[in-house]
Amino acid sequence: MSNSSLKDAPLSSLPERPVSSTFPAAATSLDLAAERGRATAPPPPVKAPRSGPMADRLFGWAAKGAALLTLAMLIGILLSLVIGAWPAISKYGLGFLTNSTWDPVKEEYGGLVMIYGTLATSFIALVIAVPVSFGIALFLTELSPNWLKRPLGTAIELLAAVPSIVYGMWGLLVFGPILSTWVQQPLQKLLGGIPYLGALVSGPPVGIGILSAGIILAIMIIPFIASVMRDVFEVTPPLLKESAYGLGSTTWEVVSKVVLPYTKAGVVGGIMLGLGRALGETMAVTFVIGNMNQLNSLSVFEAANSITSALANEFAEAGAGLHQAALMYLGLVLFFITFVVLSLSKMLLAQMKKSEGTKS
Repeated sequence: MSNSSLKDAPLSSLPERPVSSTFPAAATSLDLAAERGRATAPPPPVKAPRSGPMADRLFGWAAKGAALLTLAMLIGILLSLVIGAWPAISKYGLGFLTNSTWDPVKEEYGGLVMIYGTLATSFIALVIAVPVSFGIALFLTELSPNWLKRPLGTAIELLAAVPSIVYGMWGLLVFGPILSTWVQQPLQKLLGGIPYLGALVSGPPVGIGILSAGIILAIMIIPFIASVMRDVFEVTPPLLKESAYGLGSTTWEVVSKVVLPYTKAGVVGGIMLGLGRALGETMAVTFVIGNMNQLNSLSVFEAANSITSALANEFAEAGAGLHQAALMYLGLVLFFITFVVLSLSKMLLAQMKKSEGTKS
């Protein structure tokens, strides 16, 4: 058919364009219509920002104010302790830390007995609480069946909610007689003739003293340390532990070589939390330590005193003057002990991070 005949032919007689499933016949017209519709459609509304520059500034100022307020409170507490303890500081100086005499009648004061009692009871509490807490956290995260994890974890956390005065009363009325009958008296019979070991267990068998206070403190701080250890153990990626198990590692090898290196910062933080709790505990220690300002022997069964128990027992009756200043001096010493413990923990963590990767 020639071009002139095609022009003169009606539209119905023209050959139809083949329709393809891939390229429809009306594709060009549909695309043009869609483009035209998009060009004429109104743009989507722009959502207004939830907060403007002023809100961000206010939030930044509030956060900075909270941090500065905390620092100001810390400095204020330190200054108030120094001002209150200044009469004792000016009279005794650092000799207050090495003097074991505490005689309000003669106006002679020394804090060695209280400092020793505080450090000894806290050390005994950590020696007992850390292994027990580690075992609890290890059992809950690696060995416990699923049906036992939640009730056992809840029961351990409930121990932290028991008031400290209840621990003190239980220690004085129940635990003290048990410790005296079944621990102190057999140890005195067994070690009484040995020069140095016998001195460690000497004392009247009444069940109160440094060891009793340390054990009560250990029971009180176990929930804190165990809860923190359990939480940080659960943070360890399962892939790391499963890879170690796949290589044939035992549970102890997985915990010691995978879990502990990965969570050492949290573990140290939990231990420091428990130590801070032990250093600052008052009522439970007051019930069972004996509250005697003497350091006749190093026996763990001898009645002694601590900084917190001395403050609780004497501060209300101390008159304005050297007695009150000496008690404030004890509070200042406790403040610095806590600060030193925190600093040592930070140094330990920094040293552990520095030594990472050096062992082959």
